[in-house]
Order: sequence, then structure tokens, then C-alpha cells
Amino acid sequence: MNLRFAIIGCGRISPNHIAAAIENKLDIVALCDLVPANIEDKISQFNLPQTVAQYEDYKELLAKERPQLVAICTESGKHGQIALDCIEAGCNLIIEKPITLSIEEADQIIQKAKEKNVKVSACHQNRFNKSIQKIREAILEKRFGKLLHGAAHIRWNRGEEYYKQAPWRGTWEQDGGALMNQCIHNIDLLRWMMGDEVIEVVGMSDNLNHNFIEAEDLGLALIRFANGSYGVVEGTTNIYPKNLEETLYIFGENGTVKAGGKSVNLIEEWHFADKLDNPDEIKEKYQENPPNVYGFGHNPLYADVINAIRNDRDPYVTADDGKRALELVLAIYKSAAEGKSVKLPLEKCNSSDFKGRFK
Repeated sequence: MNLRFAIIGCGRISPNHIAAAIENKLDIVALCDLVPANIEDKISQFNLPQTVAQYEDYKELLAKERPQLVAICTESGKHGQIALDCIEAGCNLIIEKPITLSIEEADQIIQKAKEKNVKVSACHQNRFNKSIQKIREAILEKRFGKLLHGAAHIRWNRGEEYYKQAPWRGTWEQDGGALMNQCIHNIDLLRWMMGDEVIEVVGMSDNLNHNFIEAEDLGLALIRFANGSYGVVEGTTNIYPKNLEETLYIFGENGTVKAGGKSVNLIEEWHFADKLDNPDEIKEKYQENPPNVYGFGHNPLYADVINAIRNDRDPYVTADDGKRALELVLAIYKSAAEGKSVKLPLEKCNSSDFKGRFK
């Protein structure tokens, strides 16, 4: 039996979820959005059957359709409460990044999912890129030796048109800025690759060129990891005239790797002291050329979550992983706002704590 599937939120990212659902043979039973035209648009775009139910109220959807798997694709500030309501209704979840905008809500999602025995996956789909999987393999095989430092660069462009598409974008309450929205995927990868456990963060952020949004368009950070390695984050939406690159570097005593391309989907440097493989062959074999920055990761992420539900195991990308990416962004915000280093773990923090920061 195919799992009964529903999507809450039919905006810009939802087509990736619908395509992955179709590819993975989910039974799409319902779509939900506050704007009915958004639902109709997706039904027509994907030629979905007329039997797909349409809702403006997600609570009504949960009560009537009883989906087994739900994708939450609304504005970021609504992820947390919707997730908690879905878990209460017994639904497994795929939550678009960021998992929520507050540490407390992330903790509630993790706790409640355990109590209700449902699977929750944070949608950090770039973990499934061929390039990233190959780098992860090298990390797990300890080919780098001692990890020294890693760097995540997200040099993108977002203009006023992008923010006009949805009034919640760039607000502290519903979105955050460049780090939370555009850069969190690469921040997630950096933390994951460098051992996951962060001790301390020093951050700076500013709004230099987007006076029509509340949050930052530039974020810079230094990170100290528990294993003695360091991280650097540079994230911006100020690059003229269009997206330039998204890159991830990992430097170890015995290895250097660089992933680049539209969504870290190419291996651009591959050097290891063990000489186990040919760098040119690796670059050729582990490259993808996606049409946009969302990459090809939604499809394998969906396949993994479906398998996790059927085999009662944790998904490859868990709610805890989502919390860790969120925590690192919030720590950068906190350090930047307070003008001092911030120690992790964070017990409490919410993006709306920084309201009015750049006024």
C-alpha cells in the first residue's frame, strides 16, 4: 500500500516535494494553502487527479484525510506549530528547512515525535548530493586524518523582487535573513562534516543592501568544534549581479576537498595523501548539474523517509539534525547581536529575539 501523503504550503518550494512524492509513488490525498489559487496551480502543473482534496485549514485536512506522511512547506515561522499538530495527529513528517525558528520548538518536536513514535525528517536534501555523499564517505573512513578547518561560502543574490513574492520573507518572526533562509543548507553540511559538536561561535551580521527587509543580508562566523577543528561561514545575498557560488571546503592533515556548483553538487578539488583514487575520475563520477539551487536531493530524501517509516528506523536526516543547523544559525545571530562569543548548546533562542536589530 502506498502511503497517504499531504502537503501543507503550496509556494515556491512545493513543486520539488510534489515531484518527489510522485517519483516515490506516494498517494497524494490533499494539498493545503491559505491561497486556493496556489493549490490549483500545483494540481494543474503536475496534472494531479481531481480526487486530490483542497484545504485552506491544515487542521481540517489532518482530521478528514488522516495522512500518514505530511510535508510542511509553509513560511518558516509556522513550521513548529504545524509540526506539533501533525505529530499529535500521528503523522510522519518532512519539514522544509529550517525545522523551526526556535530552539524550544525544535526540542518540543523531537520530544513529541518520540512519544508518538512518528518519524520526522528535516529537509536538508543536499546531504544526498553525490558529491556530498562521497565527501562524507571520506570523513567516515578517516581519510582526512585530523580535521583542521572547514569553510562554507554562500555567495548569492536576492533582489527586491524575490522578497516581494511573499510578505513573510526577510522578517525576523517568519523567516530570518540570508543565514537562516539561503545559507542553512551549507551551514548544516559544515557542522555535519566537522564532527557536529560545536563549542563556541563568534558571529557578525549586517543589513548592508536590503533596507526593505528586517533581517541580515550578510553573515560571517568563526566556529570552534569539540574535536579541535574550526569552521568559517560567509553567507550573503548581496552578490552582484546574480548567484555566484555555493562552496564547501574541508581541510585535514591528509586531505583537501572542495565542493562547489549551484548547490555543492560538484567536486572541484580532491586530494588525499593515501592516493586511493584518481582526482579527475572522482570529479567526473560525482558531479550533478541541477536546474536550480534546490538540487536533486528531494527525491532520495523522500525515498529514505518512506523506508524509515516502513522499517521503523530513524531517517537519514533527523529532527535532531534540523535542530543542530538551526542552533548554529541562532548562535551566529546571538553572537552578532551581543558582540561577544556564544557557547553552545543554546538552551533557548528564537529568531524573533532579534527583532529591530538593524533599525
